[in-house]
Amino acid sequence: MTISNETRAHLQQAGTPNVANRLLRRGFRNVVMHGIAPLKQDQPKLIGEAFTLRFIPAREDLDSMKNYGLESNLHRRAIEECPPEKVLVIDAFDDTRASAMGDMMARRLAHRGAAGVVTNGGFRDAGGILETGLPCYHRQSAVPATPIHLHPIAIDEPVGVGGVAVYPGDVIFGDDDGVVVIPADVAAEVAAEAADDAAYEVFAAEKINQGSTLFEVFPATEASYREFNEQRNQ
Repeated sequence: MTISNETRAHLQQAGTPNVANRLLRRGFRNVVMHGIAPLKQDQPKLIGEAFTLRFIPAREDLDSMKNYGLESNLHRRAIEECPPEKVLVIDAFDDTRASAMGDMMARRLAHRGAAGVVTNGGFRDAGGILETGLPCYHRQSAVPATPIHLHPIAIDEPVGVGGVAVYPGDVIFGDDDGVVVIPADVAAEVAAEAADDAAYEVFAAEKINQGSTLFEVFPATEASYREFNEQRNQ
């Protein structure tokens, strides 16, 4: 699946809470990554299909800086093979004792046109990563070198990050609140509905500022939604 321009536009208009609520209505309860936060607030929104990398615990005979430099190293290969406009989702099994990515890898991903990076591990070189403009999400800072605790074992296979299953091709959507995973087959419909919900919230916020009660406008009532539609169709 390729994310359409229309779906991207809808997600730009929506927020992760809108998307999560719409997925909940479809029965998807476990879609928001727990404990995963933006490297900084006010990053560009993260929108792209998942391309995954999975780590397991490192072992001394396999993981060293010498072996890390080999072209066969899956960590480095993931950076070079992540397709443009996709999100590199790194399963570091919640281990932040070693870095899942630093600024040089982020620079390479940005140059290659990746959409961003999400991990349940941690990043180092935060300042350099932010210079790239690449939207990045992690658990917390992780300074030590990757091979100390992390061994890359698989690329582009299902992973679990933040307690959420991520399959290659799932749509990853991130903003200041966090990251939500959208199954690809419902992404277009969910994005459109979420954008509509976000637009209604702007209307509802203004009504509350004018003195309306929550019972009158939020969640939407039949009357308030009718007024919203009349107003936006003027």
